[in-house]
Parts: sequence; C-alpha cells; structure tokens
Amino acid sequence: MNFTIIAGARPNFIKIAPIIHAIQQNNDREERDKIRFRLIHTGQHYDAKMSDTFFQELNIPEPSDNLGCGGGSQAEQTAAIMIAFERDLILHPADLVVVVGDVTSTLACSIVAKKQGIKVAHVEAGIRSYDLTMPEEINRMVTDSITDYFFTTSTTANGNLLKAGVAENNIFFVGNVMIDTLLANKQRFRQPPVWGEAGLQKQQYLVLTLHRPSNVDEGQKLMQLIDTIIANTHGLPIIFPIHPRTKSIFHALGVLPENLHIIDPLGYLEFNYLVQHSKAVVTDSGGITEETTVMGVPCLTLRNSTERPETVAIGTNELVGTQPEAIVEALGRLFAGNWKKGGIPELWDGKAADRIVDLLVRLHA
Repeated sequence: MNFTIIAGARPNFIKIAPIIHAIQQNNDREERDKIRFRLIHTGQHYDAKMSDTFFQELNIPEPSDNLGCGGGSQAEQTAAIMIAFERDLILHPADLVVVVGDVTSTLACSIVAKKQGIKVAHVEAGIRSYDLTMPEEINRMVTDSITDYFFTTSTTANGNLLKAGVAENNIFFVGNVMIDTLLANKQRFRQPPVWGEAGLQKQQYLVLTLHRPSNVDEGQKLMQLIDTIIANTHGLPIIFPIHPRTKSIFHALGVLPENLHIIDPLGYLEFNYLVQHSKAVVTDSGGITEETTVMGVPCLTLRNSTERPETVAIGTNELVGTQPEAIVEALGRLFAGNWKKGGIPELWDGKAADRIVDLLVRLHA
C-alpha cells in the first residue's frame, strides 16, 4: 500500500501527526500489511512558527517533499499547489491520497489525485458551517464531493454527508484526530516566555486569537472588537498570539492598552499551555473550540456560524457573534461564573487515528 499524506497549514500538522504515528505502529506489527507513505508539505504555511516547529514538537518525520507553494491569492495558491502536486504524483504514484481538514491544500490535492484516478480519503469529512463566505466551507464541500473514504468527527458530520448523497458504507465515524494529538501531548505542554514577562497566573488571563478576514481585514472593525473585549475583562491580561495576516493591519492602529500582550505565533506545546490555564479563550478559529471543549476551558467564538456544532451543543464553546452587545453579555456571564461546564463528544478519546489506519488497512487489503 502506497499512501501520500498531505499537510499544508498549521491545523493540518496537528491532524496528520497521530495518523503517521498510527501508521508507524501498524508497520511495527508483524502480522499487519505494511503501509508505505510519503508526506507532502505543500508549503501553504511557510512561516517557521506556523509550520516547522510543529514537525519538531509533534515528532512528525521530515516531509518527503516541500512543494514551496506559500503566498499569493486563494486562486494563485490553489493553482500553484495543483501544478506542483501533479508533478509529484506523476513521479511518485500512490494508491491513496490522504487529506485532512479544510485548507487550500486539502482542496487542491484532492482534485489532482482524482484527476489521476487515485482514491482520496478525507479526514474530518462532512463538517459544515453552511456559510459560503468562508473559503474553508467551499474547500470542504468540493473535497467531499470527490472523496472516496469519509472519516468523520461526529454524527452531525455523518448526517451532513448522507444528506449530500454520500453512500453510508463510505462514511466512517472515527472520532477527532486533533484530540488524539491533544491527549498525547498534554503532559508535555510548557510555559511560553510571555508567562513570566506578563506575570500571568492560572485562570487570571484570557487568550485571544483572530484571523478571519471578516474580523481582521478592516482596521475599524478589528479595533471595535478589541476595545469591546478589553472594556469587559476587568483589566485581566489578554494574550494575543497574532496571525501573520493580522499583524500588518493591527500595528497600524496606534497605541495599545497595557493589558493587551501581542506576541508572535506560538508552537503547539506553548500555545496549549496558555489555553489550558486561561480563564477563557476568545477566538474566531474552529479547531481551538475543539481543544477548549476537551480541556474544559470556556470559549467565546466571534462568529455567527460554526462547522463544529458539537462544541456548542456538548462542549464549552458558545457562538457569540461579532456585535458588541453580544460580546458584552457573554463576558458578563463568564465573569459572573455562569458559564456552562460542558462535556466531551463521543469518540473524542485519543484513538481516532488508530481507527483510521485500521480501516485503511482493511479497505486496501
């Protein structure tokens, strides 16, 4: 069995790590069919703090190739990845291409694989926000329209695929590989330098992440969000690991409040140490809401929709939106001690990658 595994952006590295480790464990068992795999880094995230550190921290082997397709518009990057990956697949044919998540690399490599007659397995298939203003939603829908094997994180995702006409015998509810990585590394989380620099204490600060174009591309909108959060967090430190797309916009906004600490992106182990010990996380990310759910940390999502509804229905996440009055109300409940406790969704148990690899071995026997 020859597999090609695709990674391109920060969330992908977190998701491929347990899959690769499960493949390695499979290959160590004498009675099991061996899986040969190539790991392709598309280069979609080319900043070391968004890419290289994850390979080191999560014990991911060096990629077989880095396609170097960073930068450019959505269309330019998609085209560059498709051209480069097509060349790679011609030189190194595969029986299966494994893609994860919903980034540009996921979409581009799925299309290339299918046009070469190669089967595609999509890990984290079927999640939907039904918000077509999100590039990721388009990536999900197109990828799932040509996927062969659908590995899902929830029964909601299963239902989304069934409604779209996917055959039930191609859908496999396996759990969440992001949680595999979280649980495997929880004991390795470590304090980042900002802990001492800002004099942080457990549950006495907030973590903020913002990167969605609708929240950060307009300076006035971004500053309104920041001002509302700062005015309603009782002077607690707010730690803001800033996304590269946000940094250039943010630094043009002028003088910043003393309790807002803007830092460079953190590695996986340092970032999750901050999340684990925070009072709450304010974010517009999807993946972080899964991690806060498992760690039992209150999470306020500054979006009007989510592709991970289980983090709201079961977990500690709430969809707050971006209107100031809604943010004020949610922060008021947080500081009054009225945030929900939450629970952990089904099969988010650290064994999703094992299930995926077992299924792939059986499907390609």
